[in-house]
Amino acid sequence: MPSSATVAPAAPTTARGAHTRRRILDVAIERFGHDGFRATSVADIARHADVSGTLAYAYFDNKLGLFLAALDDDIAGLIDEGVSSVLDTTGDDSWRSTLILTLVESLDRHPLARRMLAGLEPGFTERVVELPALGELRAAVVARLRRDRDAGLVRTDIDLTTIGNGTVGIFVSMLMAAVQFGVDGVEAQARDMLAVVGAAIDPFDSPDNRPE
Repeated sequence: MPSSATVAPAAPTTARGAHTRRRILDVAIERFGHDGFRATSVADIARHADVSGTLAYAYFDNKLGLFLAALDDDIAGLIDEGVSSVLDTTGDDSWRSTLILTLVESLDRHPLARRMLAGLEPGFTERVVELPALGELRAAVVARLRRDRDAGLVRTDIDLTTIGNGTVGIFVSMLMAAVQFGVDGVEAQARDMLAVVGAAIDPFDSPDNRPE
């Protein structure tokens, strides 16, 4: 299944149209998240959304378009919660553990994102990497690193963009492991990964990052 397919823009001209599209999308996230792409039909989604099957096609060209729109929306919602945790958390390095906890705890609210991270829709894996929302998370982490560097909490000899992007990559991998193996199964690994991030970011005179 091509993961790079585009989602046809749908622009309801009325508030009622926007509400109907949102309702269809919410049900699609739930149904696709529970049963997957192949086992879910547009008719099934329309029925649970209390709309006609033909009305669903007024907003989405076909089943693939609806699935991709639902996937983009649900993963973006998950990542948006992570972005907020990065920008809003106070303290020095607490945002790192807060980001992980926020993403893990948010998964129950994002069933289709969870299904993707569990590897149950392998045909669409590349879609996650392409999402603008993931770029927003990378930008938020880089902005936080820059803010912390100005406060003397981050090393001055590192490329913030490279380290920020790498940090997001580590955290997404950790999130996938948590989904596939359970939170308890990756708890120790999470501490180790945070230690790796800290070693790359924290000033050398930090109590936790002094060379021996």
